[in-house]
Order: sequence, then structure tokens, then C-alpha cells
Amino acid sequence: MHLSMGRMLGILVALLALTVSAAKSKDRPQVEETQFEAPANLFYFEDSDVVLVTDVKSKTAYRSEDAGVHWTVLEDVEKGEVLEVVKHPFDNQIAIVLGYEKRHWITRDQGKSFKSFKTPQPARPPISFHASDPERLMIRTAECADCKKSMYYTTDGFDTEPKLLLDDAMSCLWAKSTDLIQADEDDILCIVKGSFSSWSSDYRLLASSDFFKTDGVEPMMTEDGRSVSGIMNLASVKSYIVAAAKSENTLELAMYVTDDAKTWHRAEFGEHRLEENAYTLLESTNYSMQVDVLATKPTAPIGALLTSNSNGTFFTKTIEHTNRNMHGFVDFEKIQNIQGIVLVNVVDNWEEVESSWFAEKKLTSQISFDDGRTWQSLKADDKTLHLHSVTDQSNMGRIFSSPAPGIVMGVGNTGKYLKEYAKGDLYVSDDAGLTWTKALSEPHLYEFGDQGAILVAIKDEETTEVKWSLNHGKDWKSTDLRDMGIKGKIRPIGLTTTPDSTSLKFLLTAIKGKSSNREHFIYSLDFEGLHEDKCKKSDFEDWYARVDEDGEPTCIMGHTQMFRRRKADAECFVDEEFKDPMPVMEDCKCKAEDFECDYENNFTWDAKNKKCVGSGSVKAPSGACEDGEKTFVGSSGYRLIPGNTCTKKGGETLDEPVEHECGNSSGVARPSGKVGVELTKFKGDKFTEYYYLERCPECRGDDETVIMRTDEKVAWISRDHGFHWSKVDTDGEDVVAIYPHQYLNDAVYLVTPSKTVYYSQNRGDKWHSFTAPEKPNQDRLQILQFHPTQKDWLIWTGSTGDQTVAHVSQKGGDDWDRLLRSVRKCQFVYREGRADSDQLIFCEQYASEDPSAPISLMSSDDFFKRKKELKRDVINFATMAEYIVVAIRDEDQESLRVDTSIDGQVFADARFPSNFKVAHQQAYTVLDSSTHAVFLHVTVNNKLDAEYGSIVKSNSNGTSYVLSVGEVNRNSPGYVDFEKMQGLEGVAIVNRVANPKDADNGKEKKLKTYITHNDGADWALLPKPAKNLKGKGYKCKGGIEKCSLHLHGYTERKDPRDTFSSPSAVGLMIATGNVGEYLRPKKEADTFATRDGGVTWLPIAEGNWMWEFGDQGSILVIVKEDEATDSVRYSLNEGRDWEDYKFIDSSMQVEDISTVPSDTSRKFLLWGKMKGGLVSISLDFSGLEERSERCDSPDRPGSDGISEDYDLWEPKHPLSNDNCLFGHVAQYHRKKLDAKCYNGREIQHLHSVARNCTCTRRDFECDYNYEKQSDGSCRLVPGLSPPDPKDQCKAEGVDEYFDITGYRRIPLTTCQGGQELDYTSRVSPCPGKEPEFEKKHGIGGAGLFFAVVIPIAAAAGIGYWVWKNWDGKFGRIQLGDAPAGAIGGIGGSGAFDRDAPWIKYPIMALSGIVAVVAALPMVAGSLWRTVSTRLGRNRAEGGGGYSGPYTSRNSFARGRGDYAVVDPDEGELLGEADSDEEV
Repeated sequence: MHLSMGRMLGILVALLALTVSAAKSKDRPQVEETQFEAPANLFYFEDSDVVLVTDVKSKTAYRSEDAGVHWTVLEDVEKGEVLEVVKHPFDNQIAIVLGYEKRHWITRDQGKSFKSFKTPQPARPPISFHASDPERLMIRTAECADCKKSMYYTTDGFDTEPKLLLDDAMSCLWAKSTDLIQADEDDILCIVKGSFSSWSSDYRLLASSDFFKTDGVEPMMTEDGRSVSGIMNLASVKSYIVAAAKSENTLELAMYVTDDAKTWHRAEFGEHRLEENAYTLLESTNYSMQVDVLATKPTAPIGALLTSNSNGTFFTKTIEHTNRNMHGFVDFEKIQNIQGIVLVNVVDNWEEVESSWFAEKKLTSQISFDDGRTWQSLKADDKTLHLHSVTDQSNMGRIFSSPAPGIVMGVGNTGKYLKEYAKGDLYVSDDAGLTWTKALSEPHLYEFGDQGAILVAIKDEETTEVKWSLNHGKDWKSTDLRDMGIKGKIRPIGLTTTPDSTSLKFLLTAIKGKSSNREHFIYSLDFEGLHEDKCKKSDFEDWYARVDEDGEPTCIMGHTQMFRRRKADAECFVDEEFKDPMPVMEDCKCKAEDFECDYENNFTWDAKNKKCVGSGSVKAPSGACEDGEKTFVGSSGYRLIPGNTCTKKGGETLDEPVEHECGNSSGVARPSGKVGVELTKFKGDKFTEYYYLERCPECRGDDETVIMRTDEKVAWISRDHGFHWSKVDTDGEDVVAIYPHQYLNDAVYLVTPSKTVYYSQNRGDKWHSFTAPEKPNQDRLQILQFHPTQKDWLIWTGSTGDQTVAHVSQKGGDDWDRLLRSVRKCQFVYREGRADSDQLIFCEQYASEDPSAPISLMSSDDFFKRKKELKRDVINFATMAEYIVVAIRDEDQESLRVDTSIDGQVFADARFPSNFKVAHQQAYTVLDSSTHAVFLHVTVNNKLDAEYGSIVKSNSNGTSYVLSVGEVNRNSPGYVDFEKMQGLEGVAIVNRVANPKDADNGKEKKLKTYITHNDGADWALLPKPAKNLKGKGYKCKGGIEKCSLHLHGYTERKDPRDTFSSPSAVGLMIATGNVGEYLRPKKEADTFATRDGGVTWLPIAEGNWMWEFGDQGSILVIVKEDEATDSVRYSLNEGRDWEDYKFIDSSMQVEDISTVPSDTSRKFLLWGKMKGGLVSISLDFSGLEERSERCDSPDRPGSDGISEDYDLWEPKHPLSNDNCLFGHVAQYHRKKLDAKCYNGREIQHLHSVARNCTCTRRDFECDYNYEKQSDGSCRLVPGLSPPDPKDQCKAEGVDEYFDITGYRRIPLTTCQGGQELDYTSRVSPCPGKEPEFEKKHGIGGAGLFFAVVIPIAAAAGIGYWVWKNWDGKFGRIQLGDAPAGAIGGIGGSGAFDRDAPWIKYPIMALSGIVAVVAALPMVAGSLWRTVSTRLGRNRAEGGGGYSGPYTSRNSFARGRGDYAVVDPDEGELLGEADSDEEV
């Protein structure tokens, strides 16, 4: 059958009509629903519809290549093993799947396929990516959270096995970590542990360009060319790499910035300061960084927004009182793709919030269109608008903006302040935030698509509706999901789209149901087809990003920004997926804001006068100021901001060079050549206490703050080391105690008789107050205790009725929770590296809350919601670097015993040497050691004025002791003549009672001074100086037993903090004493000094002088003791030559001389009386010509490759011919004696370990249950069992163990080879480590040959040697006799002989129960910890300071080598209080 032409034409027309109908726009999106168990970490690959998501419950990752319509499990990736999927930030094809164990996967095709690779240990994020080479990756591995961390790298994207970069690396970063950083391809930066310490305060930054095949280099980060320790964080942002460093005993951080990984600058923040966990590095620009700094307490966080100059070193405040939360999130966002527009929320009632932590914040929103120079409110229909921001984020991704030009949305409200989120509405702006309109009622999640042509929103509650707008939010349409087959209501969790917001496809994550019936879904929303047309040229408009009030474009960085964007009412889609909108720039004429200070020529911003001012010499061009020229043309103080494109023609030209005078153009005055003096008079009869609040080495400012209290109960403070004093305003209340924070130099607390406590957290610059739960106790107990890391955690011990009650605050005193009643002491027991100790607290509590009952030691790790009794009938406890030592009354009630713990949970009985039994042990003094051992003084004779005892030294776990030295002098308060030298490891001085039997019978003690150079293993008398002050020899005759140097020690000092040595003056000691057979009375003493760690001594002054170390030993000052004087003496060459300086016309009775705890200042304070009144005199030696210029860094070599101002010094140990101690030879930086400069900031004195030594007997100690014999060998104590050899397997990384030999390596030793006494020929695999053991020890063919053939061939030679040398000695180890340097039978192996008379026949102590636990927290004097902890001095009579358990009201906090004493008969707690200081 045939159709007519007309009939065919009709059919064609009908088909055409049908086709046109089908092409008409859709009225709703297409929706696809996919269920997951727990979806997380959803992300797009850039410029694609490929999406990955991880189901964290099933540990499986999924992929969609059609924007979420269909999902499949990742191919080649093992199900149930996915820990995290990490997208490569610089390559849109690469992602890495980290597995839970050692197997991981990488894709190079957006997840179509994966290739597996393995790491030696499980890997954990973050991964470090390279900006220009996507195949370069670094990954961190560790067996567990607290295990050793290793960093591995690949240069081929894990095609080959990853290579080890570093062990014990905290974090590593490719220097080329963004495309803007000008670094070399191979440059790497890593944070590693300290050279000689694992403490976080000693972490270092290392740089390498050869993957650490050679040792990394510490970059010079300070102006004087020094490296910086305490590096805490390392990050890159835009064109900057930022390193944050923290010194010990402060929360303040120093920020260092570089743009090339080589040249570093210290960032300056003006009046603000960075603190740990109190700053946020925000989204930044190519030409500046933004940082928000916490400006209040963390419990009521309010910040200040700061913006940097172009190199990130000078920050200025842009807006105050920014809103932030306790997690560090800040209400701040830069409008994406547009320069200069920023949205923030600020706290309007900031004063109320600062004064009361529970005050509710009243927030307002502010916007800036000029990079933060000016701010204005948001406006919606002429009303003030406020929007919820980052701290209240409800959606994923950015809060307000996207790459869509000028389209901004947010949830908020109009009115005076921001209301809660549930009361907000959705607002939209299409002019980048200049004006706003209400889009939808109630809060919604929202997203931008098709360059802003479509806006999508869904109500932020259970709903079935999806809404969208096609005209910039003016009109909205909606669809019901149920009409598209979606059952039930959903609760949206997140709404997102492609990162460039150019797509018409969106992804919605949501949940259905509640609690156990909750289900998770991902919805794909496709809006293609809502418009039938693609936009034409006429559908676009020119839109300028920033305009002024007249609508004219404004400039940022020297240009305007214009975008071509779709008109709001155009009925079309841009439909250009993955094509980012690009701005058109037009340059402007230069204005003042286009310039910044020329920091390279020492110009900085003067905020008060709003201009750049010189802060140093202007650099003259090469060849200038020669041939008599008096001027040169140089920097004006300004420079055009790098990257600024403004046109100078017709505009500002602030950077035009100007004329400068040759020479010193900075205006810095030449030194006066004189010592500065300032006298201040005070009312009162005595200085009760004073403390230094020392600024840390990396902290900002130049203050040297001293706080002091007189007996009139008035507190005074000086910020310039005593040149100017002012009273601390306490509203008329008396100050009965000053409590410097034990762990933070910046914080100090003033206790009053009432509940009011005044405090400062910035070294007395600003003062605040809080109310304590009760009045301070009047039982002379420690009132305040502090936490080592949480600055706002306090323990207060007050009085309620007849009970002492302990409370804790986690908010700096703003609120309190009760711990326990009827306590004597409560203390935080946190220690870095001690697991689960953050909230660990020990309390001494009276049984049944009866003050007359015995005391129990209670423990809790949840602020005593639950508690545990550790020990009963406790006398006291002391905490030190590694150990907790508890003195307990024995069951017979007539003696004491000592228990020791390392972890604060398990205590072990301290075991003294076999046969060392002092019946009725009555007193212990705990001497804190820095060498991983406890030095314990056990009182042998407790008779009044005849006290002495033995010092025993523990093994590394503090439980097994050997005798170090006997008959060591002690006084009745518990002080011991024992002092470790600060800055050098292993050196200590004691005074021994030479006539113990006579002393027992009531005769006067005769003392002799001994020194050890190997941490108490051997002791020797001090050699006399070669000549006296008159250049003649000393008259005493006989050997060293009759003629040696003896020094007055702790037991005779007015102030026990006046130590022989300083932590920053390595090798130097000053003391008073005499040459002879015994120590004579102090009135007959002269003053002596040593420069070589006590090996040789020389006299420096006749009579008794007090001393102080300044500028790390380059200035020594001494002043007469116990007689009026008008002058001091000082030395600029470590005591070789001395000058007199008259500081006053009349005379003054000087009671003490002091300086900052680190002894780094050039200023000193004299404390005393003049004409019956209290005076302080400040002496300033910085005006001396010889100490006016800073020394060049010891790490910065001169032209000949050697430091111009520093030498390398090796301590000479008299008991070793090769200078070896603890298995190595150490080298220290010391300033040259003739260098005319000052040290300034404390230098890292320990330069390096020059070499490791071969092992000798001195590198080992006797193992547990073994003791040293008279021949130096270690033998098992009869009746005891050796330790289990498998205990060695508990150490990290150990896969084999050796049989017990009776010896173990001293923890400090680094010796290699030689006599390795802790190894045997038989080695066994640790349980579960058999494969590793077999791999390590398995034997191959060549090995079999050497194992069988060579021994047979050598047998004849060995047999001949045995025949020639046989003397019956085989079968035992001969270790030799006492070292040649051992004097008088003291030291050497004989000191540890179990049959030695002072062990076998100890002198019995007097009866009666008198327990003394005295703590001497020595300043770390070892290679591993050279840190001073002294703050200042306490002049209260009878007061004792201490640092472990801290201080009583009048004791000296963090004393330099100070003690703590407990006498239960007197009810004292680690220090005594003045009787006239009752509260």
C-alpha cells in the first residue's frame, strides 16, 4: 500500500511536534537514591563527575563516575581494610587509599584502577604531597600511637618500595608543598627529636636536599644566625612555610616564616602574642597571611584578626574581638575568587564575656571590601544582618561562597545580635555581600551550581522538599521527593557539588529514622534540562567585584576585578562544566595602601603614627660611603607590595629612594661605657620573697620582670629588672603569698587572706582575679598546685572549719570542683611520655578524715569521681623528672621504707644494697638526678648537729640501689651537702664527715669536700689551687689527704639557691672555702672559681663573697657577704681578671645578689638595707663597650670556617684518659675570653658528641638482683633470682633477647663495641618474632663455609695460645682494681663491695620516729637535659623552696638546685612557712 505525499507530510509534522515537545524544559530534577552504612569523606576529583566516598562502618570505599547516580566498590582495593582515602591536592587523577595494616593502594586514573604497595609498619595520615611532581610522596608509619614514628618517601608514586627517610620524625613536609613556594624540588623539612633529648621542648627542624642520606641541616632562623629548638608545628599556606616553636615553661609560641625553605624570618605580632592551642592560621592570600590570635581565656574564647605583610613577618591588627570557639575555629571566611572581601563575626559584649566566663556572647557580623582595612555591617532591606559562620557550621565545605562570581548565601537573622541557628532564615546576595535579601524562611543547607545560575537549598530539618532558584535567589521552586519515589522524610547532613560550582549535578547526604533505626543515604540531584537554552553572549553582564558608594569599581593590589557572569533573569544555563570563571583585571593608579614597610632595610610599621619607621641601619648600596662620601641614596622605608600591579604614573610613589647619612643611620646610641645604677627604697623590715618571671628565649618583648613582697604584705613589680618599681593593685587587700606558676614563667598568683586571688598570665602586664572556693588554709600547707601542660588547671587547698579541702579548676579559677576533704597535699602527676597521666592526681588524705589518723596516698585519673588507695601510712611523696618516690612508715611503726614508681600506677619497693640495713630508718633526702637514676640520701645518724648519711644510687627503674658515697653531711632541716653541676653531665660535689665516730659521740663534725665526674661511681678530693692570691703556694703539707680544697655547701648557705654553677655558664663554678685538711669556719673562707668543671681551681678573692653569673658566664659579679660595702667586683673573662665598681657613695648591707634564672641577662639586683631601710639597687652592664654588641652565632662560621666568637671545649675528666664519659666525648660552645661581645639569647652550649667511645665497665651497671663486688664484677645476690630475660622484648622494636649476664647498659651511655657486658653468645627470638629472627640470623652457603671451615683451620693457633697463656683464670671475668684516681678508698669498685665496713657494719641511728623526706630537684646538668628551672629567691627566714612538689607560701618556687623538706612532727609539707605569715 502506498501513502500519498500529503499523508506523509502530515506524519512528519506530527513527529516534529512530538520532538519539540520532548525537548521542552523539565520542571524538576532527576533524583537517585543509594543507601550506605556510614558514608564519610566524600570528595570529587577536580574537573570531573567522579566521586569517592568511604563507608567507615564496613571499611570499604566506593566510586561513582556519574556524580553519584551509580556506585561501585573500588576495584583492586580490599574490602574491609580502608582506613582513609586521601585525594592528591595537585593532581586530579591521583588518590591514595590507606589500609588499616601495611597494605595500601594508589590510583592514577581517578579510581578506575588501583595498584597496591606496602609499608614496613601501618601508615597513618597525613600524607605529604609535592606541588610540582605528583609522584613524590611522603608517608608516616608507626606500629601504634605511642610507638616510634618513621617517615618513608617515594619519587615514583610507589611503583617501587618506599624508602626510609627518617626514624623518629614527628612530621615532614616537601618544601615545594604549594606551587607558589620558591623551593628546590628535592628540599624536605622535618621536625625531629632533639640531638640529645626526646622532650618536645627540644624538637628541631631539619632540612635536607638529599633525602637525609647525609645529616640534615638545622636552618638558621634567628637574626643572629641561630637555629631554634622546640619546633611544634610545620605547615604551608599559599606562598609561605610556617614553623611554630615553643620554649619550655611558657605557652607562647614563636612563628618563623619562609618562602623558599632557606631564608627564615621571625614573625612579629605587635601587642599580641601566639600561644599554644590559641591561634588559628586562616585562609590567606598570595600576598599576606591571616592569623587569628586568642585574646582571652580559652573558656570564653575571643580573638583578634591579624594580617601580615608580603613575606609573612610583620602582622597588624585588622579587627578585634573575633568570635572563635574552644576548638580554635574562627568565624572568618574570604569570599572565594574575589580579592579583598572578608566576612567575620565579632563579639559585641566582649568586656562582659572577658570578666565572666558564663556570660553569653552577643555576636554581630562584619564585612570588609578592602582586605580588612575598613569594616561595615551587613544590610538586608536596610536592616542589620548577622550570619552563622564557621563556629556553627551545618554544611560541608565553605560557609558563604563558591567560585560562582558574587553569589553569596548564609543563614542568619536581622536585628541587634545573631540569634540561635534554629531561629535563622536563608539570605542571599548577588553583589558579593554588599546587599542581602531574604531568600527562604528557616535554616536551610544550600549550594551553588552552573557558576551561580542555579542555587539549591533544602531545609535543615526532617523534610521531603528540595528547592532551587534560577535567578540569584529572587524566586524559588520546589519538588517533593516522594513524587520521585523517595519514601519517608529525610534529615539532610550535607549538600555539595563539584569544587568549581560549574555543574548542574549535586550530591545530598541524609539520614532516615532515629537511633538504632537510622539509615544513611546519598542522593544524586540532576538539574539538567530545567532551562532548554544554553546562554548566549547577550545573556551575560560585566560585573565588578568591588564598588564604592557611587558604584565605581575599587582597587585591591593595584587593580579592579571584573567577571562576565549570567544575568539573573536570563532563562538559560551557562552549561560550561569544569570551566572556572576568570576575572578581567584593570590596573589602577598607586595609592598608599599599595605599599608596605621595607623590612629588608629595617623599617617597621608604627601603628600609633601610621607610618613606616627605621628600627636599624639602612643598607648602603655597594660602593657607597667610600672616598669620604657623607651621604648615600637608599630606601625610603617603603616598597611596593610584591605582586601589586598599580601604575605609579599619576599615583603615589612612596618607594622613591631618599638620601641618608653614611655611618650609623639608625639613630642607635653608642654605649655609654659605664655601668647603669638605680636605687629604690621600700617600706618594711625585710624582703619576704621575690621571683623572676623570666621571658622565654623565643618569646616576644624585652622585659626582665621581677615580683617581690615585703613583710608589710605589699606586692611590688618591676618590668625592667628593678630600675622602676610599682605596687600591684589588689584593691587594698594584703598579699600573704606569691605563687609563680611552677611550669609557666608568664603566670603568677597573689594570694590574699580572703577568697580573692589576683593573677597575671603575661608577666604582670595585666592583672585579673578569681574567687577561690575557700579561704587559704592556715596549716602552712601548699595552697596552689599547677598542671605541667594545662595552664588553666589549678588545685586549691583551703580550709573549711577544721578541715583542709582540695578543689580543682579546669577554667583558671572560674569554677571549682571538690577533690577530697581532710587532705595534706594534692598534686598533678602528669609527665610527658607517661601514659594516661593528663588527669592523674595524687592526694595525701587522712584516714577517716581525721587529722590525727595516718595518711593514705590516694590516686585518681578522673578528678576523684573514682579513687584508688595506693599506699597507707604515708609520710610523704616527691615527684622528679622520671620517678615518684614515696616514703612509707614500715609495719613495725619504727622505721621507714621507700617505694618508687615510673608510671604513677605501679609501685615497687626500693631495695638497698644487700646488708645495707639501717635500723629505724628515720630520714630520706631525695636528690633528683638527670641521669635516669634516683640519688637518695639515707640518714645514718640523726643526732642533732651530728647528722650524716649515705647516698645510694638507683638503677634505671629506681628500685635497686647501690652505695655511691658514705658519711655525707646533712643538717637538721634535711638539707644535704650534695650539688650537681649544672650544664655538665655527671659532675657533683659533696661534703663528707671525716670523723663519723667522733660525731656520733658528740664531737664537732669535720668535713671534707669530694667531687665526682662520672655520676657518683667514683669520688675524689678537690685538688688545691697551684697558687694563692699573692702568687705563692699554699703552706699546708702532705699529700692530697692533708692538703685539698674544701667548700661550704648547702647546709651553710643563707639561701640554698646560691648554687656553685649556672646552667648557661658551662664549666664554671664559684664557691667559698679553704685549703687544708678539713673545712674551716666560714669566717676563715676565701672565694674560689673553676673554669673546667671542677678539675682545677683558682682563688679569686679574699674573704666571703656572694656571686652571680650574667650573660651566660661572660659577666661575673661578686659582692661582699656579711659586711657593709659600697662596691662590687666584676669579671669579663670568666674570673681571670677583675674590676672594682663603686655603685653608691655610702655603704649598704647586701643580703643577696640576683639575676634572671637562666643567667643570660646583663643586669643584676642587689637586695639589702641602707641606713636601716630596705633598698634594691639595679646594676646594668649592657653599657660597657665590651658587652654592647651581640656575638655572632656559634653556628655561623667566620671567613676561615671557624666561629669568630666561640670555641669548642671538651671537658677533661680526670678519671678517664680519653675524656670518655657515658660512652662519648662531648663538645660545648663557650665564648672566647677575649671576644668583646655579649651572648644574648641562651645558646645551645652542647655542640655535638665528637665521637662515641668503645664500651668499658663504666658503661654498665649491675642488673636487677645483682650487686657489685670488690673486684668490680656483678654477682647475683644469694637467695635471689635473676630477672626474666624475655623482659627485654617489652622494649619497642626488639625482636630478640640475650641471656642475663648480671650487667645492663647505663641508660645514658652511647658506647659502641668494646666490652659489651650485657650481651652473651646465645641469642633467642622474642615470642611472635621468630620470622624476623630467622631472617636476621639465617645462614646461607657462604656463611656455612665460614662457620665450619674457618674454625677448624684456626683451631691449632688457638690451642697454642691457650697453652702459652694458661694461668687458671679462664671461666671468670677479671675487671681490674679501683681506678687510679680514686682517693682514700672512696670511689672505684671498693665503694660498692658488699663486705665493705660501711655497708656490713652500719652505724645505728638513734631511736625515735623522725621522718624527713627532702626533695632536691636538681637543675638538669646532663647532656640530655641542660635546663635551668630557677625563678628567683625567697628570703623568708627558715623557708625552704622546692620544685617537684612546688612551694609553700614563702618558699622559693622552681629554685635553682633547691630542696623540699618534710618534718611530720612539725606538720610541714615540703617547705616551711614563717610563723608570722599566718593567713
